[in-house]
Amino acid sequence: MRMVMPQLTKSMRFRDLVILGLLFIGPAAPVGLFGVLDAMSDGATALVYIVATLVMGFTAYSYARMANALPHAGSVYAYCSTGIHPHAGFLVGWLLLLDYLFIPAVAYLFSGISLNALMPDIPVWLWTGLAVIVTTALNLIGIKKSINITLVILILEVLILLAILAMGIWILLTSDIERDWLRPFTGGQLFTWEKLFTAVSIAVLSYLGFDAIATFSEENRGERNLVSQAILTCLFIAGLLFVIQIYIGSLLSPYSPEYLQTHTELQGKAFYNIVNQEISLWLGLALGLMKAIGASFAAMVGQAASSRLLFSMGRDKRLPAMFAKVGKQSGVPTVAILFAAIFNLGLAAIAAISPKGLPTLISFVDIGALTAFIMLHLSVIGYFKFKRQSLNHGISSFISDICLPIIGILVLIPVLLHIDNQAKIVGIIWLTIGIVVLIFNQGKCQLTAFTKANI
Repeated sequence: MRMVMPQLTKSMRFRDLVILGLLFIGPAAPVGLFGVLDAMSDGATALVYIVATLVMGFTAYSYARMANALPHAGSVYAYCSTGIHPHAGFLVGWLLLLDYLFIPAVAYLFSGISLNALMPDIPVWLWTGLAVIVTTALNLIGIKKSINITLVILILEVLILLAILAMGIWILLTSDIERDWLRPFTGGQLFTWEKLFTAVSIAVLSYLGFDAIATFSEENRGERNLVSQAILTCLFIAGLLFVIQIYIGSLLSPYSPEYLQTHTELQGKAFYNIVNQEISLWLGLALGLMKAIGASFAAMVGQAASSRLLFSMGRDKRLPAMFAKVGKQSGVPTVAILFAAIFNLGLAAIAAISPKGLPTLISFVDIGALTAFIMLHLSVIGYFKFKRQSLNHGISSFISDICLPIIGILVLIPVLLHIDNQAKIVGIIWLTIGIVVLIFNQGKCQLTAFTKANI
């Protein structure tokens, strides 16, 4: 008797995928990094984000190729299982869980802290818990049913950002202050390429989230290439918004890079201070509120992405099969969503009682994603060049199947090496646990028919 594998409901359109990707990234993601990058790059902040967008473009291209070839909810887990080996796929999926489970916890805690700062009478833990409950409920009813709510949140985020940018441009055009219009692209006298690429290694973290679109591949109700189009569109829109807001912020900034280098306490709030002092106090308040609420909905998308990864690994018996249970009415992985929510809440609660809880959590979220990105590029080479053996053996195949993935790996390795040492230790411990789980589950793996057909 043939076993029927659990399937997710195909309900998402191109627009829905782009909305989810932009929500996870956050249209104003760079504002918290502006001061750090300005000090680090000697003022070449716009150039930093142009280079960072190009760097992530290689990863987006590899995601687009694999999403077209393998529309699987497991994302990089499925790509590596097919393009390299099922064991490699499990370990990459395990590392990616570190990213997808920690990012929502970071976002929930950030939301709680930010809302508490705006309304101190309500404690951080209550704001954080409320954010988890509301967004988990939206995930349980199905993202398609709650997409209009998420669209409203995204529109508000973009409108507030556009209002800030419009006011900033108006001030720049009407003021008599002399400005160096090219400095955000060229930097100052102390600018070096080494400084630029060090700053880029941090700036690329603003883009983490566009990759989550690939986890919704099985819910795409349109043509197969819609997911890849959504990934590339999301990266393009985010990159454009990032460069523009950072450029305008740099021109309006009352702080020199040298001043920010010696006043590190101002780096995290430099952009907020620019909006408050140079543009509008009300828009500064709106920006803070937008970042606080937006973080909760970014966490919601992250929670949904992690649940799809848990679902896929549970369906393949790589993790407990309970994660593969799908709600009859909602068509979403309910057990996986609830597990992710409990994990997020527990992690946020532990971090909330620690003096350095939020910075510590933030340092952990990068290693899983960056390692997965590198393995993604290897999957492209393994799948298209060796497993599928492309019919086109000419120069175009060599460029798309070999050169571009290798360039993608080379630009990511320095970023990975710049990660905090504590995060590297956590990553190694997490990977070690994954190896133990892999050994324990040896022989229990039951890959889906789709995955088997492509191995």
